[in-house]
Amino acid sequence: MGLAVLRVFPIVLAFLGFVITPAFAQQPQRSECLAMANAVPRATPAAFRRLAAKADEVAITYGGHSTYFIDTPAGIRIATDYSGAYQIGHLPDVVTMNRAHSTHYTLFPDPKIPHVLHGWGENGQPAKISERIGDVFIRNVTTDIRRFYGEDPGGEMIRDGNSIFIFEVAGLCIGHLGHLHHPLDDARYAAIGRLDIVMVPIDGTYTMSLDGISEITRRLRAAVVLPMHRFATPLDDFMRRIGQQFEIDLRTSGTLTISRDTLPGTPTVIILDGV
Repeated sequence: MGLAVLRVFPIVLAFLGFVITPAFAQQPQRSECLAMANAVPRATPAAFRRLAAKADEVAITYGGHSTYFIDTPAGIRIATDYSGAYQIGHLPDVVTMNRAHSTHYTLFPDPKIPHVLHGWGENGQPAKISERIGDVFIRNVTTDIRRFYGEDPGGEMIRDGNSIFIFEVAGLCIGHLGHLHHPLDDARYAAIGRLDIVMVPIDGTYTMSLDGISEITRRLRAAVVLPMHRFATPLDDFMRRIGQQFEIDLRTSGTLTISRDTLPGTPTVIILDGV
């Protein structure tokens, strides 16, 4: 009997190893949005289904320019492309920045902000962000950026000088394109993965052409599109270019409260009140 047990024990351990390994895979470095994007159609990772089943709500508030505030169910506040110029309510716990110009970053953030994430790296290296803060997993996909903002639109590009930030929280995949200056290749689309909500610059000049950003918006096909850099482009021009498959929803409030269960069934551009 003892010998039989000894023979069975490695098999049991192997089985347990197979069962336990996925649990360790749920560490902060795992992206559920990428898992969804790479899965066989209609297949959803079990952990993602558990998140979605909770239907926790996320509040997204437009501050201005490229700054959106994201408030998570656990009370984490995130500010995108944060310069300190747009402040609504209490200080954020997390700020992301891109270095296009001074309305997208600050080198002197309030020291009470515990997490400051730069979209650019140091010493010629790309920024590599993949971390869990509270109930949100934050990662980045780098893009290139023009060296001379606004002065030489065809100027030299800084490799990996901008970041698309992706926030995964409450079963939602939320992307912020930052100060995007060029089309995305297939590798970057694959690295971004699936997005439910995407924040896109629609100025048509300082970042990308309106045709270029419209093509990216169509290909990402997020359920919710939140425009930023709204100071230059008539909304009807943007809507015409992205196509009839997108609806438009003009809000009188500056805050969108949304969950995985309340995502619109048709891709929708939502215009929050703000500047």
